[in-house]
Amino acid sequence: MPTPDTDATTPDAASSTATRTARGVARAEPTVRTTDRIAVAGPASHHWLRHAADFSRSLEGHAATLGFFGALLITFGGFGAGSVRRNDPLLEAMHLSWLRFGHGLVLSSVFVWIGVIAMITAWVRLGRIVIGKQPGAAVTLNELRGIVGIWTFPLLLAVPMFSRDAYSYLAQGAMLRDNINPYLYGPVELKANAAVLLDNVSPVWTNTTAPYGPIFLLIARVITSVTGDNVVAGTIALRLVMLPGLALMVWAVPHLTKHLGGKPTIALWLAVLNPLVLIHLIGGVHNEMLMVGLMAAGIALVLEHHHVAGIVVVAIGVAVKATAGIALPFLVWIWMIHERERRAAENEGELPHPMWTFAKIGALGVAVFASVFAVATLLTGLRDHQIGWLTALSGSKKIINWLSLPTVMAHVVTWVTPLRLESVLSVTRTMCAVVMVAILVWAWWRFKNSEKEAVFGILVAFVAIVILSPAALPWYYSWPLALAAGFALSTRTLQVLVGLCAWLMLVFQPDGSIGLYNIVHVGLATFAAVVAALSLCTVDPLKLRVAHAHADAFPQPDQPVGAPTPGPA
Repeated sequence: MPTPDTDATTPDAASSTATRTARGVARAEPTVRTTDRIAVAGPASHHWLRHAADFSRSLEGHAATLGFFGALLITFGGFGAGSVRRNDPLLEAMHLSWLRFGHGLVLSSVFVWIGVIAMITAWVRLGRIVIGKQPGAAVTLNELRGIVGIWTFPLLLAVPMFSRDAYSYLAQGAMLRDNINPYLYGPVELKANAAVLLDNVSPVWTNTTAPYGPIFLLIARVITSVTGDNVVAGTIALRLVMLPGLALMVWAVPHLTKHLGGKPTIALWLAVLNPLVLIHLIGGVHNEMLMVGLMAAGIALVLEHHHVAGIVVVAIGVAVKATAGIALPFLVWIWMIHERERRAAENEGELPHPMWTFAKIGALGVAVFASVFAVATLLTGLRDHQIGWLTALSGSKKIINWLSLPTVMAHVVTWVTPLRLESVLSVTRTMCAVVMVAILVWAWWRFKNSEKEAVFGILVAFVAIVILSPAALPWYYSWPLALAAGFALSTRTLQVLVGLCAWLMLVFQPDGSIGLYNIVHVGLATFAAVVAALSLCTVDPLKLRVAHAHADAFPQPDQPVGAPTPGPA
């Protein structure tokens, strides 16, 4: 039998055992701070605060903070270097008009570019964590969603950045408000009606009719009816209208990965947190934000077997900007695939003849699309010119830059022949247009055997449009990017996309002018893009830390080798 001293069943022995156990636990476990006990015992808000504090101290939290301060610098620098109003009484009232001229403009430009580099750096650091190249660090999908909000908030208060399109949107909305048909006339018809709005429209677009759909014109009309000719209030209202598009992307892009094989966190990081998307689409106030969000959400709905709802959402996207319509023919294939799977699962036999099935489903899709457009057109009151905006799409030919293949081809021809650019450009644009149409038809017919193939076909079609269209701008690349992010991409592919997005973000000037014709600007942008691409897998691709460590290991001659170094405070 056990002796009394070792019998754990007696009260004294039990007390002694409990004491020893408590002491052992106290030695084994780390000391718990009072604040931690409060967080554990307190309400849910304390848990949230503790999580936020832990996140802010983590590597991903540092990246989020860096991106936030980058957005702040872009916002502040934009007051002088952005696409500012030609006459800005608000800056004059705030005694900040000096930011637009001379040394103030230089300082503003420095702030903007430091902010852009900070956001790209933060984005790449997050990318290393997302793809698993940063040991000991991880980031969740909800944390990435939170970072989207953190980086977006400062940009809501900025002047239009890297583009003056926002002023054209407001002018076209004012035209509809004042009963001037924007599908027949350019903003120049506003004249004295809205001289402040007209004064800020880029000269390229003052005589160009609106190339946007009826729903977007309705939105612009509502905004100008509420804000009047107040450019500041109108710009902020336009940004707020773009936020539903951002929210749709935040929801839809991770959903696409379920059907395309990608990883939700990588998709959200690549397609939404991308500085090319946030700075251009939110900071630049482009209606691509709405269009891409609606298109991605519509495709996700169709993939989830909500076919009519998905086509309605995509149709609304087309009524914002016509480019979203490229997805509609491919969605018919997905609907047919789902119908075939449903009949097989319910033992209803094989589908009728494919042509009959295609005609039936295609007719349903066209009916849904036409209904949406009929309602939107009826609300605008432009029933006699409901497709005028489609003819206005040719207005993009006024843009000539090196981002489109037809322009590159025309420049190359002028280098080796005495021909003028204008005459060659019309030929190269026609050639590329024929090739583009051929690719669109081929992609639609080729990629029809599965959901994944159909979405890949949409991606191919968008890439062809961006490269072969008469004109291309950096934010156009957000169209295919939203779909590409849903696929399983190799690390090398992600590096290429990071480098391309960084380069596109850097080749335009903050005021909307093109930096592609400045060899120094292009060289610096290319260098930064290469570093960004390499940094996705390597923390220090330029070996700067190695050089610093080498300097520490081998001090300068004026410092004795044996001299003591100051210790930590």
